[in-house]
Amino acid sequence: MEMIKTYTPELRFPEFHDEWQVKRLGLIAKLYKGKGISKSEALTQGKTPCVRYGELYTYYGEAIKETKSYTNVPYNDLFLGKQNDIVMPSSGETKEDIATASCLMKDNIALGGDINVIRLENNDGLFFAYYLRNGKKNDISKIAQGMSIIHLYNEQLSNLFVSFPTFAEQRKIALCLSSLDDLIKSVGDKIELLKQHKKGLMQKLFPKLTGKKMANPELRFPEFHEDWQHYSMETIFEMKNGYTPSKLNPDFWEKGTIPWFRMEDIRRNGYVLSDSIQHVTPDAVKNSGLFPAYSIIVATTATIGEHALIIVDSLANQQFTFLTKRKSFNNTLDMIFFHQYMFIIDKWCKRNTNSSGLLSVNMPAFKQLQVSIPSIPEQRKIAECMSSLDTKIEQYESKLQQLERHKKGLMQKMFVKF
Repeated sequence: MEMIKTYTPELRFPEFHDEWQVKRLGLIAKLYKGKGISKSEALTQGKTPCVRYGELYTYYGEAIKETKSYTNVPYNDLFLGKQNDIVMPSSGETKEDIATASCLMKDNIALGGDINVIRLENNDGLFFAYYLRNGKKNDISKIAQGMSIIHLYNEQLSNLFVSFPTFAEQRKIALCLSSLDDLIKSVGDKIELLKQHKKGLMQKLFPKLTGKKMANPELRFPEFHEDWQHYSMETIFEMKNGYTPSKLNPDFWEKGTIPWFRMEDIRRNGYVLSDSIQHVTPDAVKNSGLFPAYSIIVATTATIGEHALIIVDSLANQQFTFLTKRKSFNNTLDMIFFHQYMFIIDKWCKRNTNSSGLLSVNMPAFKQLQVSIPSIPEQRKIAECMSSLDTKIEQYESKLQQLERHKKGLMQKMFVKF
């Protein structure tokens, strides 16, 4: 008989004192394999809810309450999972994909052929899903095999050592983490609703871009009645390409203080930027000088349809075109307003690209693109409305990040390490 080892985690609920057991997974569970469900057999609607292996690390967290797919394959040709079963991919493109455990929260879910099924006896599946997906992720990654396609076999899982407390403590931990997940989902849903609300407002507060002169927008604040004025993009802006100083010259980069923006800055820090991840020195600046603060950078090659308002003098790489307001528009255009307008223009950029060579925006058409501008007071009212929504979204996104960090910190302390 295999000797039972015991451990305790760093953080516990005060009513629990028993040490955690350590056993091989095969001693506390039976392991199975799902049956093949082809892509064509996985439907958005159907008779039987089903899960295919790729969906595990694409759609689902630790708890599978509802499925994304259904199948009409006859029952006799399916492997039906039970409530409390743990499911994991048995193949994937990366070892991180493989180490993705989820728990079924209801019976009779059909499981595809590339899914390992762990059917526990007298233990809580949701607790083990959190544990395997987080506390044992590295260990599971190590036992997976393969290069281009990674495989995880039931024989390997059966020999995996796992640590677990009494059922009552398992249940308490699972409920704690799942309630935190519910809160995380709720905040995420609020973010999505706010983004959809902003998107809908923008479609009505800004005229549609048709490439021609257009009418006033569908929705206006009641105190404004003057017609919007129409201009081409090149009439409003000076347009110049960004550039990358030579990486081979350390004088351009070492101890740099001048912001040099890349797409990574937008992805990491949002659409209004006051500093960059990387910096260059004054030696790297061409004779034309820095692009002035309150210019807009818009991606016109590669990842098209992204932009940011830059509120400091700066440079950016060649993926971006700088839009700098002409002096003749100093009293006509508010750049915070136009930053919001650019979310509409971004979509135009995605639809109007060159079909040959490096993917890029059709710049002659971009320069001639007709945009409409209201009075400065109306611009500022629109900008204030959009910015207030952005602030709410940012607040919820910050809360979401805090909750996700809190969950990660909890799991690092609530599971035994050995």
